[in-house]
Amino acid sequence: MAQKTVTGVYPGTFDPVTLGHMDIIRRGAKLVDRLVIGVATNPSKSPLFTLDERVAHVRRETAALPNVEVVPFDALLIHFAESVGASVIIRGLRAVADFEYEFQMAGMNQQLSSTIETVFLMADVALQPIASRLVKEIASYGGAIDRFVSPAIAADVYARLAANGVTSRRANAPV
Repeated sequence: MAQKTVTGVYPGTFDPVTLGHMDIIRRGAKLVDRLVIGVATNPSKSPLFTLDERVAHVRRETAALPNVEVVPFDALLIHFAESVGASVIIRGLRAVADFEYEFQMAGMNQQLSSTIETVFLMADVALQPIASRLVKEIASYGGAIDRFVSPAIAADVYARLAANGVTSRRANAPV
């Protein structure tokens, strides 16, 4: 009897992809045979990077993970999960506020499809405070973000902010 391949989906905006995201991706990839990172278009957010740029960033950051693929999507999460054959949605939790929101989303997704389970992974304690929104805010005020994102992503964030006319970055902030 052939063994069933388990596909998981880890969705997000990834604007930018942080070390917290990467922690959940690495750990999630160990739980499934195939992990699809769904990079979402999110009309309620104003992303710093385009969808194509965010997909490229996540692909670059996950290149060493053989069972991970990165796909853009613009649909209901449950429909995206079904389209890639996923039986699991992986979500990262940082705090109680995350749980309340994610619990509600998991319940709605279960109503939409009873065949796809949601699995919650707690963020590593050292990475719990990291949020993409805060990374962008810190960088825009000249703060160093190298503890929150990879060096390549830090360089991308600083370059985009500079291209957008944000020049408040400290001259000695590590990149």
